[in-house]
Amino acid sequence: MAQYDVIVIGAGPAGLAAALYAGRALMKTVVLEEMMVGGQIAEAHEVDNYPGFPEGVGGAELGQRMADHIEKFGVELAYSGVRDIRLQGPLKRVITDDGEYVAPVVIVASGAAHRKLGVPGEERLAGRGVSYCGVCDGPFFRDKKLVVIGGGDAAMTESLFLARFASEILLIHRRQGFRARAANLEAARKSEKINFRLDTIVTEILGEEQVEGVTAKNVKTGEEARIDCDGVFIFIGQTPNTAFLATVLPEYAGKVVPVDFNMETDVKGIYAVGDVRKGSYRQVGTAVGDGITAALHVEQQEQGSRVMSQKKPSVPGS
Repeated sequence: MAQYDVIVIGAGPAGLAAALYAGRALMKTVVLEEMMVGGQIAEAHEVDNYPGFPEGVGGAELGQRMADHIEKFGVELAYSGVRDIRLQGPLKRVITDDGEYVAPVVIVASGAAHRKLGVPGEERLAGRGVSYCGVCDGPFFRDKKLVVIGGGDAAMTESLFLARFASEILLIHRRQGFRARAANLEAARKSEKINFRLDTIVTEILGEEQVEGVTAKNVKTGEEARIDCDGVFIFIGQTPNTAFLATVLPEYAGKVVPVDFNMETDVKGIYAVGDVRKGSYRQVGTAVGDGITAALHVEQQEQGSRVMSQKKPSVPGS
């Protein structure tokens, strides 16, 4: 059982930023990652909205550079999936596939998974016209024809953002009713660039090297048709990777977690940053800010505890 000052769960931008600041503060830190460094940005063909990279940078490259940075300050990176967190007095015991880690502080930065359509062509063309983030990838589709899939607030607001760049947007939804708020739906309907096709599902995303179109099926008539387009944006929800919180924060397992201004949850010493925290904008820059905020608060708390422990007890009459 390895003991640390800080355990970070997740090697996306939020987790790596938190680990960087914790390592610089000379706190013994480990980052636990189940898949790959970079999180969701590793799937992005190019990131052009992160400060300091005016020419853009590959998502996988950016994630790897962040991972390389934490090594400079002695932060460990362990590839292991987290299965549970248990409290042990002031300590937190993190149980993984490959052993247990113990620390007084755990920063949860495990991110979220985009819900996928699960249709042919989706995985193969991800980053080549298939996207799950309009703010991230919209500027790459100037004067292009796009298909947006979804019926919630994200589908409406992201479509409105994409309309700044695209020549035409076809929003496909599987039924007549929408989960989106009335104001967002009305704004999308008023856009001259956004058209709707309801009672329709996408059954395949077409293209060899890049998206060339989709096959759409009317769920009432069964009729299928090809729709030519240059990009497909999918907004059918996200699933936070927080199932392992079932023991310490059972009401938020599998959900986003509310935090205070310091990114601390209801359990002292457990923080939630990036896509797992409630209210996140789900951007690389904001995720980095979340991680830094949490790490700085941890450092301040540690310094405060050190000062208190070094104070000499007062002597009566002195």
